[in-house]
Amino acid sequence: MISLTSEYRTPFHALPAGGKLLALCLFTFAVFYLDTVAAALAVTGAVAVAYGIGGMRFARQGLRMMRPVFWMALIILAYHLAIREWAEGAIVVLRLIAAVGLANLVTMTTRLDDMLAVIERMLARIGVSERARRRLALAVALVIRFTPVLAQKGARLIEAWRARSVKRPGWRLVLPIALLAVDDADRVAEALKARSGGL
Repeated sequence: MISLTSEYRTPFHALPAGGKLLALCLFTFAVFYLDTVAAALAVTGAVAVAYGIGGMRFARQGLRMMRPVFWMALIILAYHLAIREWAEGAIVVLRLIAAVGLANLVTMTTRLDDMLAVIERMLARIGVSERARRRLALAVALVIRFTPVLAQKGARLIEAWRARSVKRPGWRLVLPIALLAVDDADRVAEALKARSGGL
């Protein structure tokens, strides 16, 4: 669940990127040790409250970004209900929603250049050269920002297909989406060359 930075300002935007990313890592690690429905529900509720602190518009935007996770959660829950292990299923689903929800919140409230700075500092501490640090940081940043953009363009392609045909798009959209990705990558490469960042 990699999201674009939200245009709605929240108190979380002012927090340092390094602290947010560290908290996310620790939270994600801890959430998978939850072994009761009550504990998992409480943690998921705390994440929901964090979205609420950002305001209703921010919470609605975050909810839209989480839609694919809810579908996955329904499939997982249905499977566990079928095998009569509803409690285990509820714990798995709540863990998933809590972990991905907080990751979504962090990327929505952290600027790209702040993420880059954190990545570069971490790489510097393990002795990676400056040139390699900049390349790796840029690669990570591009993945973080390309993923939601490509997902949005893919959704628009599906909508366009449905407007013109009653058939399911399926494999027919693989090539157009691949071409979109190549086109975006080409534009970014041209922009990087124009900026001449010495990468």
